[in-house]
Amino acid sequence: MPKPLVIVESPAKARTIAAFLGSDFLVESSVGHIRDLPRKATEIPKMYKDEPWARLGVNVNDGFKPVYVVPSEKKETVKKLKALLKEASEVYLATDEDREGEAIAWHLLETLAPKVPVKRMVFHEITREAINDAIEHCRELDRTMVDAQEARRVLDRLYGWEVSEVLWKKVMPKLSAGRVQSVATRLVVERERARMAFHSGEWWDIEGRFDADGQGFTAGLASLDGRRLASGKDFGADSGQVAVDAEVVLLNEVTARELAGRLEGRPVTVTSVEKRDYRQSPYPPFITSTLQQEAGRKLRFTSARAMAVAQRLYERGYITYMRTDSTNLSEQAVIAARTQIASLYGAEYVPEQPRTFRKLVKNAQEAHEAIRPAGNEFRLPETVRGELDGDEFRLYDLVWKRTVACQMADARGQRVQVRLGATTATGEDAVFNASGKTIEFPGYLRAYVEGSDDPDAELEDREIILPTMAQGQTVDCTDLDVNGHTTQPPARFTEASLVKELEARGIGRPSTYASVIQTIQDRGYVWKKGSAMVPSWTAFAVVALLEQHFTTLVDYDFTARMEEDLDSIARGETEAAPWLSAFYFGEGPKGKETGGLHQLVEERLPEIDARALSSIPLGEDDTGRPVVLRVGRYGPYVQRADQTGPVPEDLAPDELTVALAIELIERQNAPDKELGDDPETGLAIIAKDGRYGPYVQLGQQVEGSKKKPKTSSLFRSMTLDTLTLDDALRLLSLPRTVGPDTDGVAIQAMNGRFGPYLKRGDDTRSLDSEDQIFSVTLEDALTLLAQPKRRGRVAEPLGTLGTHPDSGAEVKLMPGRYGPYVTDGTTNASIPKGRDPATVTLDDAAELLRARAAAGPAPARPAARRARSGAAGTSRAPSTGTARTVKAGARKGAKAGKAGKAKKKPA
Repeated sequence: MPKPLVIVESPAKARTIAAFLGSDFLVESSVGHIRDLPRKATEIPKMYKDEPWARLGVNVNDGFKPVYVVPSEKKETVKKLKALLKEASEVYLATDEDREGEAIAWHLLETLAPKVPVKRMVFHEITREAINDAIEHCRELDRTMVDAQEARRVLDRLYGWEVSEVLWKKVMPKLSAGRVQSVATRLVVERERARMAFHSGEWWDIEGRFDADGQGFTAGLASLDGRRLASGKDFGADSGQVAVDAEVVLLNEVTARELAGRLEGRPVTVTSVEKRDYRQSPYPPFITSTLQQEAGRKLRFTSARAMAVAQRLYERGYITYMRTDSTNLSEQAVIAARTQIASLYGAEYVPEQPRTFRKLVKNAQEAHEAIRPAGNEFRLPETVRGELDGDEFRLYDLVWKRTVACQMADARGQRVQVRLGATTATGEDAVFNASGKTIEFPGYLRAYVEGSDDPDAELEDREIILPTMAQGQTVDCTDLDVNGHTTQPPARFTEASLVKELEARGIGRPSTYASVIQTIQDRGYVWKKGSAMVPSWTAFAVVALLEQHFTTLVDYDFTARMEEDLDSIARGETEAAPWLSAFYFGEGPKGKETGGLHQLVEERLPEIDARALSSIPLGEDDTGRPVVLRVGRYGPYVQRADQTGPVPEDLAPDELTVALAIELIERQNAPDKELGDDPETGLAIIAKDGRYGPYVQLGQQVEGSKKKPKTSSLFRSMTLDTLTLDDALRLLSLPRTVGPDTDGVAIQAMNGRFGPYLKRGDDTRSLDSEDQIFSVTLEDALTLLAQPKRRGRVAEPLGTLGTHPDSGAEVKLMPGRYGPYVTDGTTNASIPKGRDPATVTLDDAAELLRARAAAGPAPARPAARRARSGAAGTSRAPSTGTARTVKAGARKGAKAGKAGKAKKKPA
C-alpha cells in the first residue's frame, strides 16, 4: 500500500522524524543538495560546452540562468529517491525552513518531478508535537526564498570564479576569492598590519594599600596636581609615545619610585564617596552568531565545531533550529522558561512581564525563533547528560542556561567610587581612586554570565567590596606598590571576535560564518596560533591585489550594502536578474554597460604587477639596502640584493623584523661548513642548510656529472652548530646492515620520511627512535620483524563517533599520515580536504565509509606522488634522513640534495 514519503536533508534527522511518524510514513534523506552548479569542466553538459559562459555554469547572456547538474556522488541518492517515489502516495518536502532548505526542496521537486501531490512541511524543532503539527499545517514552496538563495549562489559563483582566475595568474594557482571570505581575510590582514606598525610604549603607576577601620582595600593613583596619570589609551599605536600636548602625567620607573617616596608616610583623607544603584538586564537568547561567539569563549569551540554540534542537537530533537538571526521566543518557550525559573530559583526571579528582545541583526527573519531547548517543557541539562556526548552536553547546557536566563529578573546592586586625597612631601596634590561593586540581588546571574574574549578581563558578576567610609575620614596607607606597564598591539582576531566583527559590519549572513572561517583556513590565508587567527603572507599578497585593483569588492560598506540588496531580493522588493546584470556587466544601455565585474577584470588583469603586489618592504639594513618579504610560488622568502632566505611557516608576520630577516638571509647564504675528510674516500664532508632542512654531503657535485653526491639529513636531535665529524660519518654510513635473517636476507636499519625503521626485502617495521638505528641488535630486529605488521605507529583516536548504522561496528575518527580519516575497523575513508574533522558526524562518517566500500580498493599511489606527499608541514628530506621543519620560499641558494628514491612506508 502506498505511503507518504517524507524527504529531509540528513540521515540523523530522518531517523528522529521516522521514530515520531511510525510505520505509516517513509522517511528518507537527500544528504544535502542533490544538484548544484558544475564544479569542473567535465560536469558541464555537452550542449553548453562551447558557450563563452560555460565555465561559469551561469548563462550571463540570458537572465543569469544557472545550469544545474547532479554530481556523480549524488546519482545513487537520486536513483533511490525516485524508486521510493514510485511507491509513494504523496511527498512531504521536510527540509530546513531557511532559504537553503527551501532551495534544497525546490531542487528535489525539479529533479524528482513527482506525479503525486507534493507538500512543503516546515518546523523549527524536531519534537513529536512539532512534527505532527507540521504534517497538519503544510504550505506551498516559497519561490521568493528559492530565488533569493539562487541569486546568492549565482553572485558567489560570478565573484568567485572571475576573481579567483586573476589570483591564479597573478599570485599563485589554486587560490580562491569570495564575496565574504575575501573581506574576512582583509579584516585579519589589516589587524596584522596594525600589529606590524605598532610601537610599544611604557608607563608606570602607583597602587596603594589602605586600611579603614581595620578593613583593607586598594586604590590606584589617578591624578597629580589636577592632571590625570597617563595610561595605555594615551599612547599612539604607531609611535609608542604620548602626544606632546596631552594633559597627562607620564611616569617612568624612576619618577614613579621618587613620587612613591614623597607620598610615603603622608596623611590620606577620604575626599568623596559616590554611590549609585545599578540594574543589569540579561542577554537575548542565542542566535547563530552569538552561539558561535559564546561557544568559542566559554567552550573553546571553533565556529565549525559549534555549528556541527548544534546541528546534531537539532536533528536529535534537543534544541530548535540553529541557523537563525531572530531573538524571538515562542509563547510556549516563554511559559516553559518562566515555569522552570520559578521552580529552580524561586518566584522572585521571575519578572512581572515576559521579556521580549528587539532583533539584533539587519533583516532578521522574525518568523524564525531564537535557539533554545526544544519542546514545551525544557529538559534540564542533568537529565540528558547520559544521552549526549561531551560536546553535545556542554553546548546544550550553554543553550539552556542562556534561554532560561533571558527570562529572569534583572541583577541589582550598587557601585561605589571613593576618592582619597594626599599631599606629597613637596606639596603636590595626589588623588587615589577606589571602585567597589556589590550585588544585592543576582537575578539572571544565578543562571548565566556571558563570557569574554579576554580571559584576563574581570567578569561582570565579580564583587569588589569596599569598607564603609565617609567624606573627611582619615585612612592609613600601609604600602605603595610601583608597577610598570607596556602598551600591547591590537589583539588578533579569534573566531569568536571575527564573527562579532562581521556581524557588526553587516557582512555576510551569520549562518555562513562558520564555513567562511573554515574556508579562509583551508585556502591557506589564515592559520591558528592558539586561538588567534594569523594571516599568511599569501593572504597579504591577495589582499593587496584586491585593495589596489578591485577596491570595491573588498570595501566593507559595499559588501554590507550588497547583503542588504540580497535581502531586498529575498523580500521580493528587487528582481534578481537586473541586479546581477548591474553587478556583472555594469550600468548603461545594453551592449555598452560600464563598471561591472566582467569589465573590471578584463581591464585590470594586464595592469597588475605580480611581483610588486607580492613584495612587502620590511625596512633597510645598516647600509641602507632594502630588505623585502616576497611571496613566491614555493612559499615566502626574504631578499636583500641578490641574496634570499626562506621564512619558517610558523613565523607570524608581525614577528618578522628586519634583524630576523637578515639573520635568515645570512644563515641561508652562509658558506658550507666543512667538518673534515672522509677517511675512506678522502672527500670533504660538508654540512649544509637546504630547502628541505639541514643535511650532510659527501664531496661536491662534479660539474657535468649526473651523479649526485651522497647526502643524509640530520636527526631531529641534531643541529648544524653542534654537529661533529663523527656524527656526519655515522649519518653517511646509513643504511646500516644489522645482519642476515635465517634465510640469509640482509636486515637494514635506516631513516625515512616517516621516521626510523627496519627493512628486510619488502618487509618493514618502524623503530621507536632514531638512536635505535645504530643500537638495534640482530636479535631485537628478528623479534620485531616476527611481530604482526602495524599500519603506522599506534595512534590515539581523535574521537569516537558512535556505532555504524549498517554493521554495528564502532566508528572512530583517526589521525593519518595523509590527513584524518574515519574507520569502522574494516574500511577506512579519508575526510575530504578542507573539512574540519571536528565537524564530522556519525552520519557523515557512515556515508564516507559506504562510498569508500562501494568504490573498491584504492588505486596504488604513483611513486612521484608518494615522494611529494606527506604529513602537513613536513618537507621531503634528502636521501636517508628525516625531514626538518623549515621550508623555503626561494629557489636560489636553497637547494638541498635529493639523492635516493622515495622511501617505502614503514610499518
